[in-house]
Amino acid sequence: MTGVLRTSLLLLRTGPRRLCRDAAPRCTAASAHFTCTTDRQSKKENERTVGKLCKFSVDVRKIRRVKGWVLQEEETYVEEVVSVLRGLGADAAVVAGILERCPEAIICSPAAVTTQRDLWQLVCGSEQELVRLIEQFPEAFFTVKDQENLQLNFRLFQELGLRNVVISRFLTTASSVFHHPVEKNKQMIRALQESYLNRGGSEANMKVWLLKLLSQNPFILFNSPAAVRETLEFLQEQGFTNLEVLQLLSKLKGFLFQLCPRGIQNSISFSKNAFECTDHDLKQLILKCPALLYYSVAVLEERIQGLVKEGISIAQIRETPMVLELTPQIVQYRIRKLNSLGYRIKDGHLADLNGTKKEFEANFGKIQAKRERPLFNPVAPLNVEE
Repeated sequence: MTGVLRTSLLLLRTGPRRLCRDAAPRCTAASAHFTCTTDRQSKKENERTVGKLCKFSVDVRKIRRVKGWVLQEEETYVEEVVSVLRGLGADAAVVAGILERCPEAIICSPAAVTTQRDLWQLVCGSEQELVRLIEQFPEAFFTVKDQENLQLNFRLFQELGLRNVVISRFLTTASSVFHHPVEKNKQMIRALQESYLNRGGSEANMKVWLLKLLSQNPFILFNSPAAVRETLEFLQEQGFTNLEVLQLLSKLKGFLFQLCPRGIQNSISFSKNAFECTDHDLKQLILKCPALLYYSVAVLEERIQGLVKEGISIAQIRETPMVLELTPQIVQYRIRKLNSLGYRIKDGHLADLNGTKKEFEANFGKIQAKRERPLFNPVAPLNVEE
C-alpha cells in the first residue's frame, strides 16, 4: 500500500490539484454581483449536457430547481463521470441518483475523479462499499481540493493505527480534517501525545487513548497545541495532580480540549457554591463527574434545580454527581417509571437513575422483577424431616 501511496503522490504533484474548477466568477461589489447573476440567468442551457443526462435517466428537472447553473456550463464530463461510477459497479439508478443529488460532479475533470476514486479505494474494503459511500455522500466525494494533502493525511492516519473503516467515516462525516494541512494535524497529534506522556501515562495507554479520541472527535485536530497546553496547565494550577489530570484526559477524551480556562473557572466557582464544599471535596466531585467541568453554569444550574424540584437533596447529588449528566427531561421520565413501581427515588439512591438508556432499562427490569416476586412459591418442594 505504501508503494501505491508513493506512486499516487508523484502523479498528484504533476497532475491537477483541484477536483472541480470554479463554477462561477466571484463578485465583490453589489453592482458586479447583480451583473454576474443576470449574466448567469441569461445564459442558455448546454443542450449537449442536457441530452447526455437524459440519456442516463437523470431527472434534469431536479437539477434545474436546485443547481440549474450546472446545466449552463460549456465544458462538462457527463459520460466520463458515469463511466467511473459504472466501472465501480454502480447500476443505472444509483448513477442517476448521484448526479441528481450532486450535479457538480459533471464539471469535475475525469483525471481528478479517477485520482479521487483511487484514493478512496485505499480505505474502502471493496468497490461495493465505495459505491455505497458515494451514493450516501456524493458531495464529499466530488467536492475535494488539494488531493496531495488528502493523500498525506491518509498516510498519517494509517500510520497512527486508525482502522480503514474509521478513516472512511472521516471522509464522509468529517472531510474537513483531510483539507487541514497535514503538518498542522501532525503538530496537534504531537501535542496530544505529549500531554498524555508528560503526566505519567504509558506509551501503550497513550496510543489507545489517542485512537479513541480521534475516532470519537476528529475535529480535535483543529485545536491549537498552545490552547491544549494552556488548559492542562490551568487545571494543575487549580490543584489537580498529574495523575488526576491524566484521569480527566481518559474520562473526558476530547471534551477537555474544548474548554478554556475562563469557562473552567466559572464552572468550578459555581459548583463550589452550589455544593458548599471545600476545594478538596470539589476536586473529588469533579474526578467522579467530569461533567462539572465541561457543562456551562447555566446547564449545571438547570439540572440541579430540576433534581431539587423532584425532591432530591443537594447531599444526594453530592453522593452521586454523575446524575448531572442527565437532562431534566430524562430525569423526570425515569423518576416516573420508578414511581410506578412504588419506588421513591428521594428516599433511595440516585444510582438507580444513572446510566445509559440500556443500563437504566436493565436496572429497572431488575427492580420490577424483585417487586413482583412472590414471597411464597407454592410449587417449591418443602424440606420436611420424616
